[in-house]
Amino acid sequence: MKIQLRSLQSVSVDRDRLKQVLEAAARQLGTTVDSLSVALVDDARISRLNRQLLQRCEPTDVIAFEAEQDTEGSSGEIIISVQTAQRQAQQYGHSLMAELCLLAIHGLLHVMGYEDQTEAGRAEMEQIQQKLIDEIYP
Repeated sequence: MKIQLRSLQSVSVDRDRLKQVLEAAARQLGTTVDSLSVALVDDARISRLNRQLLQRCEPTDVIAFEAEQDTEGSSGEIIISVQTAQRQAQQYGHSLMAELCLLAIHGLLHVMGYEDQTEAGRAEMEQIQQKLIDEIYP
């Protein structure tokens, strides 16, 4: 899977490490997604996107779009707010990088078609995320 990772915000992030975690998760999940675009943004940008795309007027941690097939294969997109990830990392007592990896894996699962709109779907995603984080990000 080809991963394009862009940082459109000011916080320094180890993009290579994040990319490695996504690649490892994709391998373990056996994804058929050919390419993935990941954007690291600030709260202002993700709030605008959240309002435009999902009609929610607030920042969120991650927005992801299920992979779509085109003439060049399947591609998906993940957008992560680094500011929200910083707050959540502090709240949960782990590093920003650990939170970004968790959010990236969460986004990858959405790209692959997993949904968390129901309690059962949310529980399944959380279980998969935790397993991958434990194996990939010690």
